[in-house]
Amino acid sequence: MNSPKTPSAIAFMKMHGAGNDFVIIDSRGREAVVTKELAQALGDRHRGTGFDQLAEISDSQTADFALDFWNSDGSRAGACGNATRCVSDYMMNELGRDALTLTTERGLLHAIRLADGRVSVNMGSPQLDWSEIPLSHAVDTLNLPLPGNPAAVGMGNPHCVFFVKDAEAINLTIEGPGTEHHELFPQRTNVEFAHLIAPDYLRVRVWERGAGITLACGSGTCATVVAAHLRGLTGRSVTVEADGGTLHVDWREDGVWLTGPTAHIFNGTLTPAFLAAL
Repeated sequence: MNSPKTPSAIAFMKMHGAGNDFVIIDSRGREAVVTKELAQALGDRHRGTGFDQLAEISDSQTADFALDFWNSDGSRAGACGNATRCVSDYMMNELGRDALTLTTERGLLHAIRLADGRVSVNMGSPQLDWSEIPLSHAVDTLNLPLPGNPAAVGMGNPHCVFFVKDAEAINLTIEGPGTEHHELFPQRTNVEFAHLIAPDYLRVRVWERGAGITLACGSGTCATVVAAHLRGLTGRSVTVEADGGTLHVDWREDGVWLTGPTAHIFNGTLTPAFLAAL
């Protein structure tokens, strides 16, 4: 972090979508500033700010802006649906628009603000081939050879979805880590536990790769609905109840649309002393 290109103080925002919380750093007009060390330090909920994911905004030549993501353990996150919605809301407010485009590792994405104030983002088409998710070898991705018969879906990051009788009864701290680090997932995986309430309603709880238990996961919500539909449990338009709030997924021909609330909590500045200690 201590280089001539690093600002002596860094401004940030804290936002959340359905309890899924983020630190957001706007690096438009300058070099990117986020490193593994900065993400780890900020992700500490006692010595930093705490977050599930960190998102850095940067300039884009092909869209309104670009986004990169980090988990709270300092690892990179290829996709983050709720952070994308939160940043899109912020950017739409700045630009005075109700629609925009952005780029992530997934490519070009579209976001819109609905009449009721919720923000919706097209997360792209799901990755269903074992090599794209990715898995370590070829298997039936809708019926993985693991206890509990989960399904695997990629949404720019890997997901392992378990359909259970009661998601509330799952001890995430016991069930999540083993699956996250299973050898079938060379890049680790996010883990979702879902039960069916109705053909258009799911209850989902999440263990996120690199973050642990989170109150919601946008890409995980998308992956869960995709898996549920492919297994014949739901339609393609599904309301999902997470620990931190309610999200909606609509798997259309052009991609998987994720819709939900956003909240801008506060703005802050990382001090020179904090940055110098990294």
